[in-house]
Amino acid sequence: MKALILALGLSLSATALTAGTAYAAGASDTDQERAERWNDLKKELFAGKTIEPSETMVKIDAPKRAEDAALVPITLTMPEKDKVKSVSLVIDDNPTPYAAHFTFGPAADPGEIKLRVRINNYTNVHAVTETTDGKFYESVGFVKASGGCSAPMGMSDEEAMKGMGEMRMKFSEQAPGKPAEATLMIRHPNFSGMQMNQVSRDYTPARFIEKLEVTYGDKLIFHMDGDISISSNPVIGFGFKPEGKGPIKVAASDNQGGKWQHTFQAPSPSN
Repeated sequence: MKALILALGLSLSATALTAGTAYAAGASDTDQERAERWNDLKKELFAGKTIEPSETMVKIDAPKRAEDAALVPITLTMPEKDKVKSVSLVIDDNPTPYAAHFTFGPAADPGEIKLRVRINNYTNVHAVTETTDGKFYESVGFVKASGGCSAPMGMSDEEAMKGMGEMRMKFSEQAPGKPAEATLMIRHPNFSGMQMNQVSRDYTPARFIEKLEVTYGDKLIFHMDGDISISSNPVIGFGFKPEGKGPIKVAASDNQGGKWQHTFQAPSPSN
């Protein structure tokens, strides 16, 4: 969490969220309690920023009740995408609420981001966009889930780490005049630090993808700062402008110093 806060240039006091700040959370919380918790988080994570509600700047599509709390699909849609500089995903009641921050580059089509996350409790989920003129907007969703951050992976740590850093990318069929769409898949356990090894009965140390950068030729599509709330074997869907030249390059690094790179051949632009 501290690394993510530093990377975003946000308030360092947000590290208190992992240093014992108590946020009572559960299915019985009232709307007022959830609102107060979000106000506290905003002060920590976006210190000094005014954040206005707006579903025309960002919308959240999430299941009302998760089928698997360790693999919850989230889609962030930015209808006024040309105004968007970055988007943040905050899962209010997770142990480290700041799940991910995406900064878009000149090759991005920032209309939509898809990812899978862990959700540890019945919680509000917030998306916050920063626009190119320095304003901030938020939207909120509610997800019923429990135990996603501590859920075991169903295999040994050694098995979970096999092939770590391997990547695949799928491209959707591109319609003429429309942005190109891609899905990036990375093999990485993204250990949360809360999962118990089923053999040793010790907790597996946190190891998660901390930074991810995707470029098209010499232009940035997006940079992501992540934390333990992103699910194991991350899957991220994104859009990009198809007029670029050169391959799509992905560079990933985790909080324990692991680094991986992969290059994918982008589909030819459609007329």
